[in-house]
Amino acid sequence: MRDFLQRRTPLIATGAVVAGLAGINVAKHVAPSTSLALGVGATAALLVAARASGLSWADLGLDRDRLWHGVLWGGGAILAVGAVYAGGLFLPITRELFLDARYQLEAADALRTAFVAIPLGTVLLEEVAFRSVLWGMLERHMSTNRALLASSALFGLWHVLPSLDFAAARGAAAPSPAATALVVLGTVAFTTAGGVVAGELRRRSGHVLASAGMHWATNALGVLGGLVAWRMVSGG
Repeated sequence: MRDFLQRRTPLIATGAVVAGLAGINVAKHVAPSTSLALGVGATAALLVAARASGLSWADLGLDRDRLWHGVLWGGGAILAVGAVYAGGLFLPITRELFLDARYQLEAADALRTAFVAIPLGTVLLEEVAFRSVLWGMLERHMSTNRALLASSALFGLWHVLPSLDFAAARGAAAPSPAATALVVLGTVAFTTAGGVVAGELRRRSGHVLASAGMHWATNALGVLGGLVAWRMVSGG
């Protein structure tokens, strides 16, 4: 019986993390104003649970010996995303992609979103959840490549609820069911692919900071790019 429980405990812990993330996802969608506090609290709870289940800091991609590698890879990712976004803003045909109504903000609000809300309310939780805790738990049952794909697929599914609001944010007040389904499927596919890229950064660097850098740049620089794009089209 003891051997059976020892074999099953990692599986139970992984299932509990997936179930907990599903609950957190619903809570963030229902009460978005609590995202920052919920993100920080859930991150701490996930790390405590992971350490209690026997995962080391290296298993979690948080080994201090790999910190500098994470900084270098993450910094490179930020520069790469920034260069792509700058090119997108420069070209009128791609500038429209930045015109998201959710980010038609005043400068102070855009800066607060980019440097406080996104890193603490989004990046911190999602990187620890998918590229740290869940990744470490999955690697106890499967190869690193399979853990990368599985965590990325779950990361894509994490974005189903947020994607439901995306069509309205692009200006369609009442999108059809077919349009909504396409947005959801497209968002899940895109974020799953993004999860693979982020996971590869985490794998190559050995530290979650690498994927966190890419994640922050993709979201936060998009907000700042939206600020610039709205000013450009309004002549401000």
